[in-house]
Amino acid sequence: MTFKEAFEAMKHGAKVKLPSWAGYWYWSKEKQTIIMHTKDGVDMDIRETQVPDYTFSNIASDEWTLADSKNCPELGGEATFSFGEAIKYLKRGMKVARKGWNGKKQYIQLATGISYKTADGDIVNCEHDAIGNMAIAFVGTSGVQMGWLASQADMLAEDWVFAE
Repeated sequence: MTFKEAFEAMKHGAKVKLPSWAGYWYWSKEKQTIIMHTKDGVDMDIRETQVPDYTFSNIASDEWTLADSKNCPELGGEATFSFGEAIKYLKRGMKVARKGWNGKKQYIQLATGISYKTADGDIVNCEHDAIGNMAIAFVGTSGVQMGWLASQADMLAEDWVFAE
């Protein structure tokens, strides 16, 4: 839902969040403001945000959802998100995984500074006009696979989570 819809829901007593969030936002009738309940259990008045750019970019999102005991860790659930969100988190340096993957210690992350050794022993830095020196690395039980490619199931899944 859009933030306008989320704001109306908050005004009617609902808690709302973005898919990847552990916390949620709600409306305080007493203070007449939005309270941000963080992943650390802290309630913060939105007017006291330390990172306005991040807060405003969240407000601009159209992926708002109602927070409940299934999708919100602070309410006893688990935050999951789409592949598109997973790519955004990779670009921010985070590790992500599918809940449905068999290996519990498997995840993907963005690898940078990639190089390889030729048969002649020369070290070559990988540079590409479109993506620079980056690739998605799959870290699994057998090691690291560079240049991981998502399946259609991975791209359409909504069960992406942050990996530890």
